[in-house]
Amino acid sequence: MIEFVLGESDLVDVRFAVSPLSELTLSLRVLKDPAKYPLHLAWLRRIGDVDTEVLLALSTERGWTPDFLSPRPSTPLTRFEDEFAALSELPTRALRRDFRALFGEVPAVLTDRRRMLTALETYWHVALAPRWDRMRAVLEADIAHRGREMAQHGLATMLSGISDRITFTPPVVGVRIVGAEPRRVDGGGHGLTLVPSVFARRTAVPVDPGAPPLLIYAARGAGVVWETGRVRGSRAVAGVLGQVRADLLAELAEPSSSTDIARRTGVTVSAVNQHLRALRDAGLLASQRHGRSVVYARTELGDALVSH
Repeated sequence: MIEFVLGESDLVDVRFAVSPLSELTLSLRVLKDPAKYPLHLAWLRRIGDVDTEVLLALSTERGWTPDFLSPRPSTPLTRFEDEFAALSELPTRALRRDFRALFGEVPAVLTDRRRMLTALETYWHVALAPRWDRMRAVLEADIAHRGREMAQHGLATMLSGISDRITFTPPVVGVRIVGAEPRRVDGGGHGLTLVPSVFARRTAVPVDPGAPPLLIYAARGAGVVWETGRVRGSRAVAGVLGQVRADLLAELAEPSSSTDIARRTGVTVSAVNQHLRALRDAGLLASQRHGRSVVYARTELGDALVSH
């Protein structure tokens, strides 16, 4: 059991964040063992030419990776360019320390720092950057949901909703990870950072036993992130709302941003925003802003209308 002991200042500093570099890192598990990730096979088949020798060497057979590839983000608006720039500036001795902590040594194929960084950057642009807007929409929608859960029902309920492997007995957050060495980590005023992931199957924590509390978990809606088919609203609902708005309401089985909905449906972003605002004003949708994006989700009334 991994235990994070949260002091008073930590408990008021529970934050959600997004890490593009962590998503890249977790996606390496799909490259290493595709059979365990059937939901991502459609994405995997579309990946172009990348340095798989380096990429596969970055994780253990269990999919664990060096800590420098899973930085502690501070905001849902983190950009890959910023995280990659920070990674590029890390001293070589810090990289080697994390390699040894995980592998016991520095793997031979990873001794060429330039090759490793080039492999990671190329992989990002080939495999993830073209799909990042959609991935981010899913991650932001998850954050909106967890934030509502915490505000309405408290930290314990929100954490238990993430995974049955997480417990909260104040002031200790416990995370059960099979095969990990038990440890007890003091929050030390760093708070608790929660990072949703499209690629995580369960939960993950830093390898470094002294690292500040960080928990990566599987985001809601990750299973549909690669789906491209258009959903049609029912004829009865379309008769009341019109076909476009009925289709948009049906599309929102999982919370999404207007940009992502526009991409899936082929409707312009401006038109989508107009229709979504009308549906929200009618009480069929709720919305929440995260940085530059607005995430929409069906209300109970919207769910009830779609189900008829």
